[in-house]
Amino acid sequence: MGRVQHFEISLSNSRVIYSPGEPLPGTVTLRLTGPLPYKAIKVNCVGSCGVSNKVNETSWSIEEQYFSSTLSLADKGTLSAGEHSFPFQFLLPDSAPSSFEGPFGKVTHQVRAFIDTPRFSKDYKCAKVFYILAALDLNEIPAIEQPNTASITKKFNYKLVKTGNLTLSATSDLKGYIVGQVIHLHTDIVNKSGKDTAAIVASLVQKVAYKSRRSIYDLRTIAEVEGSVVKAWKHAEWKEQILVPALPQSLLQGCNLIHIDYYIQVSIKNPDVMVTLPIYIGNIAINREPLSPSRAIAEIPSMLVPSAPPADEDVASGYHPMDNISIPTKSHSQHQHTPFSYAPGLSFQGSQAECDSAGSPNHPTLCLSTGATVPYYAEGAVVPLPTAGSLILPPEYSTWGYPYGFLGASGMRRVFKQSSPAHLLQ
Repeated sequence: MGRVQHFEISLSNSRVIYSPGEPLPGTVTLRLTGPLPYKAIKVNCVGSCGVSNKVNETSWSIEEQYFSSTLSLADKGTLSAGEHSFPFQFLLPDSAPSSFEGPFGKVTHQVRAFIDTPRFSKDYKCAKVFYILAALDLNEIPAIEQPNTASITKKFNYKLVKTGNLTLSATSDLKGYIVGQVIHLHTDIVNKSGKDTAAIVASLVQKVAYKSRRSIYDLRTIAEVEGSVVKAWKHAEWKEQILVPALPQSLLQGCNLIHIDYYIQVSIKNPDVMVTLPIYIGNIAINREPLSPSRAIAEIPSMLVPSAPPADEDVASGYHPMDNISIPTKSHSQHQHTPFSYAPGLSFQGSQAECDSAGSPNHPTLCLSTGATVPYYAEGAVVPLPTAGSLILPPEYSTWGYPYGFLGASGMRRVFKQSSPAHLLQ
């Protein structure tokens, strides 16, 4: 770097994670081997978002800026050889969105420093990335404490000439959850046919929408639970739980180009039937008394009560209209296609063997959990300070694997039923 031996931005207390509205103090440090004339030394704090139509593209199709503030640290003069420090402080805006990085776009926040030198001399610059985490308070969402219910009835053919009906209804105890909370799921299946169904599957699905010249939807199955089949002429009940892993909060508030949604999807492959329950993942838990799930179950439409089957040979299958059976769970799976996020203040469970043992000063020892890793660190041996809430840093998606598939709107339903790392919809 010529006379500039060292040019760096450091944030106070080696902190890298902040909340909107917080002050961001730091220092610009210079070490020179000789005198350096300059016209100005400035520092800039900026937050922006860029979205592209191609995977991991560096040039954006569309951009938006959230804030940009510049301070002058020194005006025209000459710095002597040796070390120089220039303190600064910015106030982060209340409306700043959370940091996020995905294959088709990112929300980034950084501090940049510039040394503007006289004509024909080399200018110098450096940058420091930091992360903003804006908490989503679930209590601000209307009716969030109420159960979430969806139901569908499908008519289908079997044995070439026979016709049957399948009614699938799913109810979650709430409409919003925080990391570490359990989703209680109750499912009713009424099989009005002489054919056994395929296994029933419940999934927690994440959808990230990128808005550019065209919209791209990136879908991922986060967790999946599989139950048994439903026998012919049976009214079955399935009760399951899904633990919410470390995930970025819903919505990505303040950003107009990237949107994050979550769904509970309950499906049966044969016959092909599915219901979807939109939910919110937030940072501040619901503090109101939830409605009883049994109340919501009691309000399930009367069409869920099975009627007698047709008077044919299928009656011999042992159908009892008033009998309910419980479906056992066959398997649980927590998908780990990509690292998930660091949660300041969140205690991950796991053995020491699961811990990051890099041991270098820039990578302090931090543990991993199912579906969660720690991709970002503080400087030196300092653990990042927690912000006001229990916040989750959005996952870094650049390591997502191929293939990516493009489908039309008619393919959306098929995509939701897969569990490969990522799927795109056009």
